[in-house]
Amino acid sequence: AEALKRLLEVFGMEDPPPPPAHFKQPPQYMVDLFNTIANADGVTKNPDILEGNTVRSFLDKAQGEKMRFLFILSSVAKNEKILTAELHLFRLWPRATDGPKRHHFCQVSVYQVLEKNEPDAPGGKKLLASRLVSLQDSGWEVFAITQAVRDWTEDESSNQGLLVTVQGLGGSPLEPPPLQFASSRDHHESKKPMLVLVTCSFLSDLQPQDSFLPAKMSVPKLTRPRSTRSLDHLQPCQRHPLSVDFEEIGWSGWIISPRGYNAYHCKGSCPFPLGENMRPTNHATVQSIINALKLSEGVSSPCCVPDKLHSINLLYFDDDENVVLKQYDDMVAGSCGCH
Repeated sequence: AEALKRLLEVFGMEDPPPPPAHFKQPPQYMVDLFNTIANADGVTKNPDILEGNTVRSFLDKAQGEKMRFLFILSSVAKNEKILTAELHLFRLWPRATDGPKRHHFCQVSVYQVLEKNEPDAPGGKKLLASRLVSLQDSGWEVFAITQAVRDWTEDESSNQGLLVTVQGLGGSPLEPPPLQFASSRDHHESKKPMLVLVTCSFLSDLQPQDSFLPAKMSVPKLTRPRSTRSLDHLQPCQRHPLSVDFEEIGWSGWIISPRGYNAYHCKGSCPFPLGENMRPTNHATVQSIINALKLSEGVSSPCCVPDKLHSINLLYFDDDENVVLKQYDDMVAGSCGCH
């Protein structure tokens, strides 16, 4: 229990999120983002794609009210800095109209609702984004709504949702609107309205040396047979596999990807003289010489440790069943050296 609690701290959590009550398909956008950033083991392959280290997705909670959207952001932690926020709406195929088509584009505007019951009254809403949208096809439309989300996270009671309007090129009303977006109630889960939030979060109460998972999971040397320890001492410093299986830990219910990963660990001796293949630091080289010549008492030989660390990414359901993509630094030993 103590080990799992410590492991949760490494992942920035106090308790593991409960698995979703019913089977839920994660948004395809989040799955595609994970596959773009990470390999199958979750190890980061494109570190420059994200500005922050956490991407959260929220589904609409407005109960299908047309062109009104509400996203509950209570799971956003106080230590997260809001970097960007986007409203993702799926544009449906335009309705068939009688006679020749008069319009090829329409004006779509997104407003932050300030007065829930009277958004069209003066001061009832604030414009966040507006653009021309084609009436010739279907697909996702993405609107920047960063300032509204910053307001909502600072004052949760100010979150009155979003209002989307569709107008003609000159701002004239179009009745019925030739353009519609998929709603949370009437359309397939893959087309539901979604808010995507990119943040930069900082794991609190973790010292840098404590954030490296493999060191916490390695088997203490005292538990291994003496013959094994002697054999390790003869082997040169090198990297060895260290599998972390989330199903064995009991986390497979809330982690979507990966199912586990290879953290690797460093093991072996750092004998004098240290060659370049041992990737020694200058300090380790001097320490090795002092140790070999016994120029000072109590100086041990250098240790075999990770000298390059990689980050991993988790795609998971949080406490509110929102899907989160989070990056964790220093989780995989990329190479080993004598330090």
